[in-house]
Amino acid sequence: MESIQQQLINAKKAQYSISSLSDQGKQDLINDLSVLVKAQSAEIIAENLKDLERMPVSDPKRDRLLLNEARILDLATSLNDVANLDDPTNKILSENTLANGLFIQKKTVPLGVVGVIYESRPNVTIDVAALCIRSGNVCLLRGGQDAYHTNLFIVSLIQRVLTEHGLDKNVVQQLPGDRKYILDILQAEKYIDVIIPRGSNQLIEFVRKNALVPVIETGAGVCHTYIEKTAKLAEAAAIVVNAKVSRPSVCNALDTIVVDSAVVEPFLNLVAPLLAGYDVEIFADERAFPILEQLNYPQVNKATPEDFGREFLDFKCSVKVVDNEDEALSHIANFSSKHSEAIVTEDLVKAERFLNEVDAAVVYLNASTRFTDGQVFGLGAEIGISTQKLHARGPFALEKLVTEKWVVKGEGQVR
Repeated sequence: MESIQQQLINAKKAQYSISSLSDQGKQDLINDLSVLVKAQSAEIIAENLKDLERMPVSDPKRDRLLLNEARILDLATSLNDVANLDDPTNKILSENTLANGLFIQKKTVPLGVVGVIYESRPNVTIDVAALCIRSGNVCLLRGGQDAYHTNLFIVSLIQRVLTEHGLDKNVVQQLPGDRKYILDILQAEKYIDVIIPRGSNQLIEFVRKNALVPVIETGAGVCHTYIEKTAKLAEAAAIVVNAKVSRPSVCNALDTIVVDSAVVEPFLNLVAPLLAGYDVEIFADERAFPILEQLNYPQVNKATPEDFGREFLDFKCSVKVVDNEDEALSHIANFSSKHSEAIVTEDLVKAERFLNEVDAAVVYLNASTRFTDGQVFGLGAEIGISTQKLHARGPFALEKLVTEKWVVKGEGQVR
């Protein structure tokens, strides 16, 4: 613990610095960071290239690691969006005066020191830092080694702006990426108030099993799209293709197509050439496989049980054929990670049943699961997509980076 002990102590002390910053001060700081990120775009890309050079071109995580001019501009815009959101702290939730004269108030306050453990997504570094600053929290960032150079440079920019605003630069820190420190981070309950893991199932499972610090999970996404027999098939095909190929390495991408047997042949006839155009590899069940084989689909395999409930994070998906909505709901219940699930249908009764009964953070009717995103939902940015049910669920953003505090004022009352 010795090598990160001082960082943890510094984080705890930095709480006093960020808590003294006014609402306008937080906004000005984040907007200044946006200006600096745009100004340093070329330098960010150069540092990012150092990380990209260490990753094989064929690695599906490469897309998540990549920062280009367009993505950096999006990050800068996201910073402005966060700055413009309402400060979630010091909101009065309730007030009451008891018969004995005690005045009792409940209000929102920052969580404190937030530790975030994530994999090769350098945009998370910016998003988390901005959300924590806006909500008056300190953040400790433990990014993956894949994005080491990018994260190090981005954190240096953030600390530069913090210093320019007269704040303790340790409000935002990057912790060592070496795995030997991971348990020290997870068990630093004296210094860290909450840990938020963002990444693969393996990462989240490890954090859950080993943390002494309270954990808020942002889960992996095993996402299904159910094509019900009344669906407009051309629309359904477009939704499936978008959900699968627009950015396959992210958690809201489609993993399994669930299709009604009544429309499986015409639907696969429509969607197969579209998916083939992106070299999508399909793992088809015993009813879908012969149809795709007859269509001469170039990359089709017979699905094994392990191909359902699998987060592919690549140009791959599975296909499951069902006979009715009961079977579709049962399959999704068995294999969903409770992230994002969709139905494509013209039957409003079946649509409402799906939306009500499917246990997921986000459910969709006639739309792509790719919309599950804090920025898209108008939240400015996100820490991640939470699939648990306590404290936060769905896009985990600014409004959930607070807890509650009771303030009681008296005039000498005793009990």
